[in-house]
Amino acid sequence: SQLSTVLHEVRITLHELRPLFHIATSFHRLRPLAHLGQRAYAGGMAQPDCPLCGGTGWKTVERVAADEKTKRVSWEKPVAGTGETKRVWAVPCDCTGTDRAARTMARARIPRRYEHCDFDNFDTDLYEVSRESAAWNRSLEQAKLVVEAFARDYPVGTETGLLLMGPCGAGKTHLAVAALRQIVLRGHTGLFYDYRELLKEIQSSYNPESQTTELGVLEPVLTADVFLLDDLGASKPSPWALETVGHILNTRYNERRITLLTTNYLDGAGTASAPATSRLPSGQVVAAAREDALSDRLGARIRSRLYEMCRTIELFAPDYRREVRQAGRVRS
Repeated sequence: SQLSTVLHEVRITLHELRPLFHIATSFHRLRPLAHLGQRAYAGGMAQPDCPLCGGTGWKTVERVAADEKTKRVSWEKPVAGTGETKRVWAVPCDCTGTDRAARTMARARIPRRYEHCDFDNFDTDLYEVSRESAAWNRSLEQAKLVVEAFARDYPVGTETGLLLMGPCGAGKTHLAVAALRQIVLRGHTGLFYDYRELLKEIQSSYNPESQTTELGVLEPVLTADVFLLDDLGASKPSPWALETVGHILNTRYNERRITLLTTNYLDGAGTASAPATSRLPSGQVVAAAREDALSDRLGARIRSRLYEMCRTIELFAPDYRREVRQAGRVRS
């Protein structure tokens, strides 16, 4: 009698445990899905308030770098207002790794000197002591607005690049790098080169002992989504240099790739008997640090091409390296 009672209680207990057994079995079967779910999150800890990924650890880009191919997921994303779709990729967000942004900028060859350059730290109220200060500040502000809008909207509505033109030290490189930096951090390919450095690397590739070839140097220059050529016209023009620069600009123009350019050389020049002055395309007269005009450094053919492939952004301000740094305020 006592044994029957015990067996009866055991049967009741097993009956009550049956649902729990089924639940445990279901969880066991779901373990592969759990592993898939783990892979849906980026490897590092995402920042919960990240504006790029919203805390998920993933962001969408239109191009994927070579070292991200093993992590990528893609799908067709509807384009608002068009009824069309475009392929986008999900890649780990910058906030999941502190060195990710640094690696991206290194691939773009952005010099460490300019790694910090962005639109937030570009000052537009530097000058306060002279009658011309309002015009100088206004020029900086307008240039920043145009370049920032270009970087924000790229690649939509950006059929032409930018030519940042103005005197030395006005902030042209800062703005151009800020635009390039923002674009490459969104997943597009970009490349920075100093004008003289690029020509020197190409010339060095002709050396039989060189480990690089001309094609090896030019291929990324010609194919990058956005190419920034800094200090255009800085070296003395030669037939070879003009032919090389013309080839680069024409190829990128024909392939509808965006080029950003900065130059200290303006349109117009002074004479030997008078102080050199130049004019920005708007007609604004600026005291020039160079006697040559931009067309003198590039030739009329290349200068004409730049009118087609770039929107001119004028910066009319003194050299902040002299005017501002002496006052203890620094902007690179």
